[in-house]
Amino acid sequence: MSELKYKLLALDMDGTLLNDNHEITQETAKWIQIAIRRGVHVCLSTGRAVYHAMPYAVQLGLETPMVTVNGSEVWKAPHELHLRHLMDPALIRKMHEIGEKYNSWYWAYSVEELFNRDRWTDNIEGLEWLKFGFTTEDDGIRHQIMMELQELGGLQMTNSSPVNIEVNPENVSKATGVAEVCQLLGIDMSEVVAVGDSLNDLAVIEAVGLGVAMGNAQEQVKQAADLIIGSNNEDGIAHLIREHILKGE
Repeated sequence: MSELKYKLLALDMDGTLLNDNHEITQETAKWIQIAIRRGVHVCLSTGRAVYHAMPYAVQLGLETPMVTVNGSEVWKAPHELHLRHLMDPALIRKMHEIGEKYNSWYWAYSVEELFNRDRWTDNIEGLEWLKFGFTTEDDGIRHQIMMELQELGGLQMTNSSPVNIEVNPENVSKATGVAEVCQLLGIDMSEVVAVGDSLNDLAVIEAVGLGVAMGNAQEQVKQAADLIIGSNNEDGIAHLIREHILKGE
């Protein structure tokens, strides 16, 4: 058996690993297990917080590192934190004000829990913050919010769907998170396959050896990718593992 060219598979979750029912199909789970048995590390690389990602890691039996909250956290192993980038509470307060100003849906991950417009907190300074997000179907309002965020400075802006904005600390992304995972595993970014569908996957897709866009990915992601596969409802990940990661061993 020849040595595999790619040693790490970094998987976005929503719109990538998960189908539209937020499930991992049996076919995808089967091929992930085959990849693991052949020596491929499989890493979740998600915008979700760890408490919303962990059930899927457990389902797949993953014991490898994990990138959560778009790179704001890197886990050495399940339940073992490697590093965490926190957001300035003053920026969280300003973004909350922007959300209220534009009557937009908004949410924010603290280290402990998820807050949103319907369930906010008065204790902004007393909590540790990881990410803030806005959702609006109105393109004009979304543009105005983006302009105000750019004026704030110190922020990294992406999305996980065309109608939202995800905000992390500056220079924090899935790419920086996966680079940390590579250091932990002793491998190079050129030995990584990264898969995603949204702008929060763009940096890592451009930074690794094989950047892969789902068939359902946003156009900008498809343009940046080395490879486009089937959609999240067509077992695209299973095809990727079978035809591009393990083929020719």
